[in-house]
Amino acid sequence: MDNESCCLIEGDPIPQVMPPLLILAFVLGALGNGIALYGFCFHMKTWKPSTIYLFNLAVADFLLMVCLPFRTDYYLRHRQWAFEDIPCRVVLFMMATNRAGSIVFLTVVAVDRYFKVVHPHHMMNTISNRTAAGIVCALWTMIILGTLYLLMEKHLCVQGETVSCESFIMESANGWHDVMFQLEFFLPLGIILFCSFKIIWSLKQRQHLARQTRMKKATRFIMVVAAVFVTCYLPSVSARLYFLWTVPLSACDPSVHIALHVTLSFTYMNSMLDPLVYYFSSPLFPKFYAKLKIGSLRPKRPGRSKTRRPEEMPVSSLCHRSCTSVTNSFQS
Repeated sequence: MDNESCCLIEGDPIPQVMPPLLILAFVLGALGNGIALYGFCFHMKTWKPSTIYLFNLAVADFLLMVCLPFRTDYYLRHRQWAFEDIPCRVVLFMMATNRAGSIVFLTVVAVDRYFKVVHPHHMMNTISNRTAAGIVCALWTMIILGTLYLLMEKHLCVQGETVSCESFIMESANGWHDVMFQLEFFLPLGIILFCSFKIIWSLKQRQHLARQTRMKKATRFIMVVAAVFVTCYLPSVSARLYFLWTVPLSACDPSVHIALHVTLSFTYMNSMLDPLVYYFSSPLFPKFYAKLKIGSLRPKRPGRSKTRRPEEMPVSSLCHRSCTSVTNSFQS
């Protein structure tokens, strides 16, 4: 990155705004996705293609959890990168991979639910877990190839004593990075909105099914997917589009800088909101979360004797004790 492309803003408020947002996203995201991954790995008895897609969505969120401490440290140091060039590239690459992975697997989850509700007899509903795993591997390959350019370029920008690590150049358009940033949003947005509309329309056409609990859950699920997608990614895309339309007037404009960085924090919220998708995806997760809650709230009785009282013991044990005492009395 050329030094002329770095913008140093006097009285930059971004280091005060970003760390609390990133810390909140890290704590809630690590907690929610940690519980979800635990449920997938240890409480998911039967796996289906939809389960495989959701599991990979959780894995994509885990990539963000690895990067957020480094970005938080970066903002706490007033946008001073304390590490070398290679860690900067790796962190930006993993963050871009998280964004692309979350978008792709949210879209796949929406398409999977679309076929189950709108076309219940389609061959897509009968694919095996091995086929679903092959689809996932192909998607990960596409995601990595689409974000690999971030590993190939230098992103450190040195001006005096300040060393910044940013994926966006604030002087002009960023070429392929801007293309991917916009394409990753608008293409999946169209697919998710189409799936949502078709599912709701299909259920309205079948009034006798619309009242069934299963169909209501399908509608609720696809609406949650659409809401999470729009909430997390629309603000940053809108801010970047505004910047591109107003360049070069908006270059190094403090308000544009703040808007872009704050709206990017909405992108990090996907790690916080994706557990809602897991919750509405299957009856297993509400039961699993309820079990965890009950287990954590259940009081432990200290000093309780391990031997049960006579009224708590089974009848066979009481009869055995009675016969033993009678025998002992005769022997004495």
